[in-house]
Amino acid sequence: MNEIRRSNERGYADHGWLKSFHTFSFADYYDPNHVEFGPLRVINEDRVQAGAGFGTHAHRDMEIISYVLSGELAHKDSMGNGSTIRPGDIQRMSAGSGVRHSEFNPSPKDSTHLLQIWIVPDRKNLKPQYEQLTFPDKDLRGKFHLVAGPEAPVNIHQDANLYIARLNEGEQAKHPLKAGRSAWMQVSHGTVAVNGTKLKAGDGAAISEESEVRVEATKPSEVLLFDLA
Repeated sequence: MNEIRRSNERGYADHGWLKSFHTFSFADYYDPNHVEFGPLRVINEDRVQAGAGFGTHAHRDMEIISYVLSGELAHKDSMGNGSTIRPGDIQRMSAGSGVRHSEFNPSPKDSTHLLQIWIVPDRKNLKPQYEQLTFPDKDLRGKFHLVAGPEAPVNIHQDANLYIARLNEGEQAKHPLKAGRSAWMQVSHGTVAVNGTKLKAGDGAAISEESEVRVEATKPSEVLLFDLA
């Protein structure tokens, strides 16, 4: 373990309709010590109030993953896609040569809580792509389940693999880390010990020069693990 990124140390932006924590530098928040981790460029924890959302805007040359923790998010883009993202769904948009999209909380009363993740692709000017898959709770229970990567159910254009594990109190999960690779752990719910270090919801950890990532939940928890070249 070479760095812990505590939840309360992240950047923070309050736009009224949107409250967002930034693990890495983003928009008006800049920290030269936390710009990126390998190809992992953005982990934003967003809370979008009922009836609000991100208006139509443009991206390019980025792999964008949206993972809803609670509530719903309605998506539309210039490729003609329209969908609603719910807990258990992984949405991936390869912005490539350029795409415009909007994300909106359709609920009249409930907020939406999500993680927005950006990964730098392995090449520029890709043809824009969209993908959304649902992962049943049983597939994520008690182990690290591969959800996104170059040869994963959700395809991304980078040597980066995203795993999700949901653990009951006292349950453990392990992931081997090959030589020369690093990992980023992000806790979305609960409290865990990662290679012996306690992390809670919102905390992240950079893991390098380790042969294994070991997680034990001290209360019901969910973690995201990025295995990176």
